Amino acid sequence: MCPSTEAACRPLTAGDFSLVFPPDPGWVRTARDAVRTAVRTAGRGGLADTALLLTSEVVTNAVNACRSGGCSEPVTLYGEWPGPGTLRVLVHDGAPGLPERRWHGHGATGGRGLYLVGACADDWGVCRHGPGGGKSVWFELGE
Repeated sequence: MCPSTEAACRPLTAGDFSLVFPPDPGWVRTARDAVRTAVRTAGRGGLADTALLLTSEVVTNAVNACRSGGCSEPVTLYGEWPGPGTLRVLVHDGAPGLPERRWHGHGATGGRGLYLVGACADDWGVCRHGPGGGKSVWFELGE
């Protein structure tokens, strides 16, 4: 199941947020800042470090997938509070294919993002729901 179905079809509430941006690495920081603001505004500072790390990983993967796949569609980040103390972040990109969990050697500079998401998130997944083609990667964190 992809939790984005509900989030994408209903209007945002006061605690929900979204950000649409071009598939450019310069926007990763802005995506982190949006999640940081949402976590602080909700008084859930205990989630901040992990939420920012996982947001960086998922948004970077989306941007890289778009850039290597020739996708020019914007990347969309959705955030919501589906329950007390639970943050859900979903990142959608229009690039073809699904991300894979791979482990690269110790000297590699990348390739561990989904391992971090799997290790740090309370729940996470990949689905093909969202605006247009492509896929969405989501994670949940709770206090």
